[in-house]
Amino acid sequence: MKTYWRSIEELSNPKELRREEVREEAKQKSMLMRGDNELNAASRRDFLKTFGFGIAAASIVASCKRPVDKAIPYLIKPDEINPGTANYYASSYFEGNEYGSIIVKVRDGRPIKIEGNELSSISQGGTSARIQASVLNLYDDARFKGPSKNGQEIAWEKADEEIVAQLANLKAQNGKVVLLSSTIISPTTREVISKFAEKQTNTEWIQYDPVSASGILEANQKSFGSSFIPDYQFKKAKVVVSFDGDFLGSWLSVVEYTKGYTAARQLQNGRNEMLRHYQFEAGMTLSGSNADVRFPIKPSEEGAIVLALYNAVAKAKGGQVLFGAQSTVDISELAKDLLENEKQSIVISGSNDVNIQLLINGINQMLGNYGQTIGLENPLLTKQGIDGNMDRLLSDLKTGNVKALLVWNANPVYDHPKGKEFAEAIKKTGLSVSFSERPDETTALCQYVLPESNLLESWNDMEPKAGIYSLSQPVIAPIFNSRQPQAILLKWIGAENNYRDYLKNFWKENQFPKQKDITDFRQFWNAALQNGVFETVQETKLTYRPDGLSQAAGQIKSSVAGIEVVIYESIAIGNGKQANNPWLQELPDPVAKISWDNFAAVPVAYATENGLKNEDVILVNGIELPVFVQPGQAKDTISVALGYGREIAGKVGDQTGTNLYPFVGTETGTRQYFMTSVKIEKVPGKIFELAISQTHYSMEGRAIVRETTLDEYLKNPVSGNEKQAEDESKSVTLYKAPVYNGHHWGMAVDLNSCTGCGNCAIACQAENNIQVIGKEQVRNRRIMHWIRIDRYYSENPENPKVSFQPVMCQHCGNAPCENVCPVAATPHSEEGLNQMAYNRCVGTKYCVNNCPYKVRRFNWFQYVKNDKFDFASNSDLGRMVLNPDVTVRSRGVVEKCSMCVQRIQEKKQLAKLEGRAIADGEIKTACSQSCPGNAIIFGDLEDPESRISRLFQDKRNYHLLDELHTLPSVGYLTKVRNSNA
Repeated sequence: MKTYWRSIEELSNPKELRREEVREEAKQKSMLMRGDNELNAASRRDFLKTFGFGIAAASIVASCKRPVDKAIPYLIKPDEINPGTANYYASSYFEGNEYGSIIVKVRDGRPIKIEGNELSSISQGGTSARIQASVLNLYDDARFKGPSKNGQEIAWEKADEEIVAQLANLKAQNGKVVLLSSTIISPTTREVISKFAEKQTNTEWIQYDPVSASGILEANQKSFGSSFIPDYQFKKAKVVVSFDGDFLGSWLSVVEYTKGYTAARQLQNGRNEMLRHYQFEAGMTLSGSNADVRFPIKPSEEGAIVLALYNAVAKAKGGQVLFGAQSTVDISELAKDLLENEKQSIVISGSNDVNIQLLINGINQMLGNYGQTIGLENPLLTKQGIDGNMDRLLSDLKTGNVKALLVWNANPVYDHPKGKEFAEAIKKTGLSVSFSERPDETTALCQYVLPESNLLESWNDMEPKAGIYSLSQPVIAPIFNSRQPQAILLKWIGAENNYRDYLKNFWKENQFPKQKDITDFRQFWNAALQNGVFETVQETKLTYRPDGLSQAAGQIKSSVAGIEVVIYESIAIGNGKQANNPWLQELPDPVAKISWDNFAAVPVAYATENGLKNEDVILVNGIELPVFVQPGQAKDTISVALGYGREIAGKVGDQTGTNLYPFVGTETGTRQYFMTSVKIEKVPGKIFELAISQTHYSMEGRAIVRETTLDEYLKNPVSGNEKQAEDESKSVTLYKAPVYNGHHWGMAVDLNSCTGCGNCAIACQAENNIQVIGKEQVRNRRIMHWIRIDRYYSENPENPKVSFQPVMCQHCGNAPCENVCPVAATPHSEEGLNQMAYNRCVGTKYCVNNCPYKVRRFNWFQYVKNDKFDFASNSDLGRMVLNPDVTVRSRGVVEKCSMCVQRIQEKKQLAKLEGRAIADGEIKTACSQSCPGNAIIFGDLEDPESRISRLFQDKRNYHLLDELHTLPSVGYLTKVRNSNA
């Protein structure tokens, strides 16, 4: 059996690690309910006293009535609201350059959950962790409560009057006005800005992206005569080659790419071929973790390797070979694979170097990928910032050429490499105005702060791809005294400031004529609003031209000696915009499994040579960073995430981690997200404790992960899963098998489709009121997520294979937890669910100890209404996000995955009212509904025709720890790698 391991410590000295785990477990058991910060040790006598008191208190409390909370009913009930019944509204999400067409669940007037819109060709019903967590931003008490001037409150009317007067004065003097915004994908908003610029002459609009795609935009301007990002269609590809493009984690359109990528790798329904994935990268990214063939390289090597691949393809095709830097990496097999799959491959690069992107365009053109796997009809519009414009803006600010600066959802003081220079330059402008939802480093320097409404409070439209539109509608009235910037700009130019009416008229004039099916605009508008999307077919006349290829090849430089630092976008926090979201801060990094901090990921060999271990501290060009020894990290490289180190974000995001944006290079004209010739020093004796969750439990050498290769699978579908038959043959018992009358709910997880993104963990957290516990408690092994994504390594630690496995309560038919509970708080339902009666649980934790899957969570503290855990649920505003269908657990109670029993009951009641049977796939758990890879399937095992029943009969299906005969209701499909290149 292949050996799997979770950390370098486990690989190098598993016995010592296990002894440390045993000591840590014993320490945890002795820490029952201690005082402030748990600094005072509790003795065995203290434990017994506390335990005895707890049993007595539970008995007393059980006989007491709960306090009565009086509710005030509607005097006149709104037509659209039925108390206790949720409403669903189609809307759109766009934040930090990430787009999603969404469905918002509203309960009693409160938005509480976000799902993907299945009608969207982009999201196709999927979401990401950031989209799921965005509902919490609505209830962030750090949001601005009203407009201000120089830090003092001001009325909207007064602010409008003063700003309009200053703008009129600037117009008379021909003073330059700059509107600096993040990328705006709303066509109606773009028209509003255009009208503002017409009225306010000498106005320039600059779009800015903290993590730039300027290299792709500028390269396509040369190759196609148009600045755009192509439409990568991974579902159509048989071979994907990525050079440092984390398209499954943070690059461009992640949900869409994950949908296509996993669809091309599924081996269900008789499919016997799957996409092969090559990845070149320095750090171990999510995409690299899922790759079939991975090449660890330094960032400075990328250009020469891309050039070598270009020449290999050109030579085979009889094209012109280009001259430039030479590479020592053997790419002959890769080139052969691409040539054998012409018009069925995709080659991408995450580099922001225009020269590299020009070569990538040339490779795709020679392989015939344009018009096949790479579309030009619907280019992506989510990143439109050109890096040179920001450099020019900084220069104009410094010289005083900019008389007024309007900042809209942009924060260059924090997330631009020259942030300190921007901070000083902004002070020189005569008028500075910020449209912002919450405080940030740039807003703090502006004279006027005009609060922007949250996206769930706003009307808008979006065009994430050319010709593909979606609408955004408010699902709640503005909580604070905020406005939409579109309405503000319209008012300043004296136009109609009802943005909803303006939006509707824009659609009547521009979108309605693009279709012929509906002749009445009102009907068209209502349909678009209800569906959330309106998609058209675009035509393109773009043609490729090989301009600048020879010059680009000549600009490619050879790799340099020394340590290089790779700066990447965090999958949880992104570019830092959502740094004040505690759900995202506590979400473990998919690979390192670290939350609440960024860190320096160093290679195994480098750590060994320099005496570094996890949680040591190093100086990277003078900046202190904690060390994490990362298997798979390329030699002589260090990776650090962006998005951390905020100074003005809120109580959660402030001073969390270190800001790496100043490390981003600007010398080439486009921002480069790596540094060469870096100086590294170890800080002697200093330790920084990281919140690492992966090593909380031990493997004990069991066959938890099972995998095979595509070649072996095609020869024998049982390949990699031979142990399942052995386990089943030994499953002899004297007990009767459970009998289910009606339904037996179960779940299947396809390890081929799980990318490890963590979206399911946040979806579950939002649905089931799972509390945030903070960095200290995560370090104490108390993370509360009901579903965890375990990450396992195998083979060579310098470049290991990686496997991800979501683990939730297995809802065992022979559950070890059920028969040890002294108060029957965890019974087995008639439908196969392992249930929890929270008001019966007295917190003995016997079930936690007896669960072989370690999926039960104990509430060590009262996390709601507790100043020590001042994250999301400590204020009335923050608690508005709670799902009323799910009990909020209290201190001393065990909790776990319920398979979203509230959703099961909701659909059962609906089917009963409609007098029909529940349809297969009608019930979806939070994790299965939101998964962008469609990796989790929920259904009824009692229905032999259901999809999950068929999956349980698949040769790849196995159950975790089946040798224990726990009879899990969750099955896993063996992972298959297509690495036989």
